[in-house]
Amino acid sequence: MRFKYIFVAALTLAGCETPVPDSGAGVGFEEYSNYQNQREAELGGTGPLVPGATISDEAVDTNVNIDTASPTEQVAESEQVAESTFQINRNNPGISDEQDFDAVSSRESIESDAERRAAQQQAYQVIEPTALPTRGRASGASIVEFALSTTNLVGQSIYRRSTILAQNRFDRNCAKYPSPDMAQEAFLKAGGPDRDRQGLDPDGDGFACFWDPSPYRRATGG
Repeated sequence: MRFKYIFVAALTLAGCETPVPDSGAGVGFEEYSNYQNQREAELGGTGPLVPGATISDEAVDTNVNIDTASPTEQVAESEQVAESTFQINRNNPGISDEQDFDAVSSRESIESDAERRAAQQQAYQVIEPTALPTRGRASGASIVEFALSTTNLVGQSIYRRSTILAQNRFDRNCAKYPSPDMAQEAFLKAGGPDRDRQGLDPDGDGFACFWDPSPYRRATGG
């Protein structure tokens, strides 16, 4: 009976044993040599090989035309090509040659340079600052001064005016001026506000053609 139990236990252990992989089977490949070739190709950076292919031992052509000239030689060669391609006209009178040492040294000397500097120093002048000129008083009437000299409101009658055809004269004559400021200036030059020969101020407030002195008063805090 004891041997029976031992035999059953041995069969159970044999069924649970993991099979050992066969390394000669190629680890997923038909042959291990194919796996080895592909592995070496991947490590060498040449990409995977087709199974069954072999690495060629053919020599690589190294006869590549590489320019081994130094940077200085390359620049000199480029300048020669540029000079042969483009002909520079050095006799062009419109181009200054002050930066050309050979050209300047051929016509100038230390003595001539000293003479030129002496002439420049002799012609040098120092201008002393002077007082700013004063602005003269403008001739004619000033609408700004007139606005600041008045205190009455627009439409507040102060001066006597004729009412005969007053509105017609007002409309006709005010249309001659591009702006109320120009109308007021002409009104003052013609004797206003005491006299109104053109009928520009029919209500007698001293302001012609809807001119308003309020902006000038507000500018000075009035």
